[in-house]
Amino acid sequence: MKNFPRTSLALALSLAFPGALSLLATPARAQTAPTTTASPSSDTAPTQRVEISAQRQKLDAARNGLSPDTGSSVYRFDAEDLQRLPQGESTPLNQVLLQAPGVVQDSYGQLHVRGDHANLQYRIDGIQIPESISGFGQALQTRLADHLSLITGALPAQYGNRTAGVVDIHTHDNTFANGGSVGLETGSNGHRQASAEVGGTEGVLSYYLTGSALRSDEGIENPTSSRHPLHDQTQQGNAFGTVSYLLSPGTRLSVMGGFSNNRFQIPDVPGQTPNFSLNGSDSIDSATLDARQKERNRFGVLALQSSLGEGVDYQLAAYARSTDVHYTPDDRGDLMFNGVAANVLRSNAATGLQGDLSWVINPAHTLRSGFAFQHERGTTDNTAQVFPADADGNATSDVPETLVDNSRIIGHQWSAYLQDEWTPTEALTVNYGLRYDQVNTVVNEHQLSPRLGAVYDLSPSTRVHVGYARYFTPPPTELIDQTSVAKFLGTTNALPSDANTAVRSERSHYVDAGISQQLSPALTVGLDGYYRHVRHLQDEGQFGNALIYSAFNYQKARIWGLELSANYHQDAFSAYANVALARAFGKGVESGQFNFEQDELDYINSHWVHLDHDQATSASAGVSYRWAEGSTASLDLIHGSGLRNGFANTGHLPAYTQVNLGVQHSLMLAQGVGPTELRVAVTNLFDKVYQIRDGSGIGVGAAQYGPRRGVVLGVTQRF
Repeated sequence: MKNFPRTSLALALSLAFPGALSLLATPARAQTAPTTTASPSSDTAPTQRVEISAQRQKLDAARNGLSPDTGSSVYRFDAEDLQRLPQGESTPLNQVLLQAPGVVQDSYGQLHVRGDHANLQYRIDGIQIPESISGFGQALQTRLADHLSLITGALPAQYGNRTAGVVDIHTHDNTFANGGSVGLETGSNGHRQASAEVGGTEGVLSYYLTGSALRSDEGIENPTSSRHPLHDQTQQGNAFGTVSYLLSPGTRLSVMGGFSNNRFQIPDVPGQTPNFSLNGSDSIDSATLDARQKERNRFGVLALQSSLGEGVDYQLAAYARSTDVHYTPDDRGDLMFNGVAANVLRSNAATGLQGDLSWVINPAHTLRSGFAFQHERGTTDNTAQVFPADADGNATSDVPETLVDNSRIIGHQWSAYLQDEWTPTEALTVNYGLRYDQVNTVVNEHQLSPRLGAVYDLSPSTRVHVGYARYFTPPPTELIDQTSVAKFLGTTNALPSDANTAVRSERSHYVDAGISQQLSPALTVGLDGYYRHVRHLQDEGQFGNALIYSAFNYQKARIWGLELSANYHQDAFSAYANVALARAFGKGVESGQFNFEQDELDYINSHWVHLDHDQATSASAGVSYRWAEGSTASLDLIHGSGLRNGFANTGHLPAYTQVNLGVQHSLMLAQGVGPTELRVAVTNLFDKVYQIRDGSGIGVGAAQYGPRRGVVLGVTQRF
């Protein structure tokens, strides 16, 4: 510890004068980088290229060394795994994650990991990306990933705030050979998608850019069981790019950014009967309504990665993100069917700074530390048309009035951590540390959180892990509902209750333990169990007619589960299977009470109730086979025993299984260009009709069905 002040001073100097770093620093530590050699030649260019490539590999290894997963449960998808999916790299990211154990499907593209509602953290090349406002579209695309992992369980101290799972994405920045691809897809329900990517290296510069544009007549889950939804078109545009530049052999400057711009029609349900009368409108057909939602998300990151001598690596990143969701009602239809037509715009802007440092003190100890700071500004603009109403909610006039209910939130989050990875023996690794978090938004709260994880190799083929984590989850600023209850009293949008306590930070104790066994060179199996004891559990619900989620708290919760997994890979054949058993209960609503009917509040306050996303059994599986001539066939499935429904989540929906099929073939059509890839993907092969939601349950406002059978044909040209 005597050298630590001098190390900290060197870090500060390097950040202030990055150009001078090359005079002081040796190349970054390479933990796993392969040794590369070149044949002697009078031309120095090939040797230079090899040296630059080796420098990038060392920096990549150092960056990976900044992010440990000791004691956690990690499920990895490599490049081949992603390509073997029926839709390949066109598979939406949420559908990829559904193939991991303990991940549950919900409507609107939502995911639940180990009994949590959302609460996922996304990292790209080791940098945490601020979350966007929950919507229908995916802000990140699978095609930008060279490989990715889902890290769950008792996380090391480095990971905080959003802790249900860490989606750790590694881009194609340094793995993409000079070239690119263009792709086109066409399919059922008007599916049309164009995509492109390009990447490569030019001396000390490397880059990767990708983008896609999608149009479909099925943008949101169909609220009916029909094959073709009504008024459900979507247009989605996404782009991502990363550029890195070697300032010196041990220093890299990177810039990355992305955006998504998604537009959705809100699907209609035919045959509904209006509940309210509107002056000047005699009748209306519920199959002709025109409500819409627009979602935008943009982010940018500037990162500096370097070393401060042998064994000391760091990364410093500054980022900015803006996101918004805008619901536009069908004024006449929403008034006549719901008694309120609310034009709602939620937006959030965040800027922040993240720093991580890794110091190999000696072969037995690696010290890691870091910090994060984020400033947010969230706004809600709500212009609502409502009818005057009596105490029972009955309209007293057919002439609507307009109410404006706008709000603003400014908040800050601070985090810092310190941890040590200790390897007392070759078979045992222990990671212990502390994390401090503080949030100041609608609440001012903080917590010091201990973390402990260990991995022990019982034998060359058997590994066990165990971990404990104390978690602190601040309320999601972008989802805090600041509705002014008093403004809507005496209207058809009067809320069930006038109680409204501010959303609180969630605090929990998390224990995780598991074992993996390699039964043969081709087959590995695993078993993992976890338990969470939670205070102020955060959940989300869709309250009101706008399809935007709001956060609230249960006073306490208990969540536990068991996961079994198996992976097999032998030559051209691969297969996997995962089964998860879970239970998630909450008791007592302590914030956002105005969204609940009094009888439901009373029941939840006196009973342990299932969380709406509690699914007793979830499963996923897949097989694929690749022929020597370049053809691949793959099949995967997801199974669920049904999400909760009914009064206070006392029931659950029927079980379902969805099977997807894909066939892909590569061929060379011309000299001088890359292969041409042809793909056929069939979603819901057996056309299973099933409901994800039926419109009932806590915080559930609409019904959604799983997709009917659909076929997509695609062609991709590599160059």
